[in-house]
Amino acid sequence: MHWPDTVVWNPWHGCHKYSEGCAHCYMYRRDESVGQDPTVVRRTRDFDKILRRDRDGDFKVKPGTLVYLCMTSDFFVEDADAWRPEIWEMIRRRPDLDIMIITKRILRFSDCVPADWGTGWPQVAVTCTVENQRQYNVRYPVFRDLPIAHKWLTSEPLLGPVTMTGLNAGIEGLVVGGESGTRARLCRYDWVLDLRRQCVVAGVPFYFKQTGARFEKDGRIYRIPRRLQHEQARKAGIDTEK
Repeated sequence: MHWPDTVVWNPWHGCHKYSEGCAHCYMYRRDESVGQDPTVVRRTRDFDKILRRDRDGDFKVKPGTLVYLCMTSDFFVEDADAWRPEIWEMIRRRPDLDIMIITKRILRFSDCVPADWGTGWPQVAVTCTVENQRQYNVRYPVFRDLPIAHKWLTSEPLLGPVTMTGLNAGIEGLVVGGESGTRARLCRYDWVLDLRRQCVVAGVPFYFKQTGARFEKDGRIYRIPRRLQHEQARKAGIDTEK
């Protein structure tokens, strides 16, 4: 997968475990390793990051940049309800950026968008996480019908086989990956390949992002170091778009 220049924008940090995919959250691991409580949701120093300017008066985050929003939290976490309108206003002022929101809390979406959202802002893409069959069954039917200009799905970490009933070409891509960390749950290549097959049938681009730390292929379980997980997925050569 090829992306333009990218940055991460974390206007707040901290979250609450919400579903099965959260069990071994990387943010929890990092915070706990330095004695920080990961469940405390707080504004960060980067709250207004996309509006900051350099000495020449130009935006530091350049036009055309892909901005990943809230990667150490969830944009729709309840604790941030009071701050979210300010973030929407900043996004409104930067229509020259592409904003990517990845969320497990898609069921809160309609209660969290601005009044002028309409059929969706063209610069905002939303990715719904569906880590297993249960979460696909709960989240996808809601996500499919929401007014969003650009819709993606991610099965990361992929925790089991998923039958994506109703998957359609309105989804711009499915990103699949295993779980990282020393306690990572198993990801099976057969599950990955079956999701690829379903995407081909539905006309949805498929991207195998990373293997995770415990990966099973042809009946053998591999322990894959973090530095090699993306590379090994790329070597599989199964993305349907480059």
